[in-house]
Amino acid sequence: MMSLVAREGRQLQRYSSNGRRLVVGCIPYKFNVDDSSSDDPDKAVEVLVISSQKGNGMLFPKGGWETDETKKQAALREALEEAGVQGNIERRLGKWKYKSRSHDTIYEGILFPLNVTKELVDWPEMEVRNRRWVTVAEAREGCQHLWMREALERLMRRLSNSSKSRTTSEA
Repeated sequence: MMSLVAREGRQLQRYSSNGRRLVVGCIPYKFNVDDSSSDDPDKAVEVLVISSQKGNGMLFPKGGWETDETKKQAALREALEEAGVQGNIERRLGKWKYKSRSHDTIYEGILFPLNVTKELVDWPEMEVRNRRWVTVAEAREGCQHLWMREALERLMRRLSNSSKSRTTSEA
């Protein structure tokens, strides 16, 4: 069995032209098997949240975008390292500027939806992070980062529109 190890250091870190650290992540989601037929995506979808390394808060996997990878590759790597999930990355939800809580600086963050297809038993940061599948309502309530909540709202609108399109075409 191959051992997975999280990348460390910032020697490959990308920065914007004005010196802001570029951060990429994803919102891991899956359809709730018990309620996948629901017309309400809030009930049909679960999202995976993780704790910070300090153990508090509820957030989505994210981290630095490095020079040897694309944005999507970085998002997939962060999901694997921090949450132990793999899946299909979808069209980006948006780009946000936000203030770092641990450093006195502004970052630029990009989030993608990740339709989870595999949940690993062991992953690189399992000793320092907890992961938990939650309802969309729980994620809205518990996520302390405004930009992540905005991304979640965009994902839910997209899934809702997609669901409506499928229903209309099937009629």
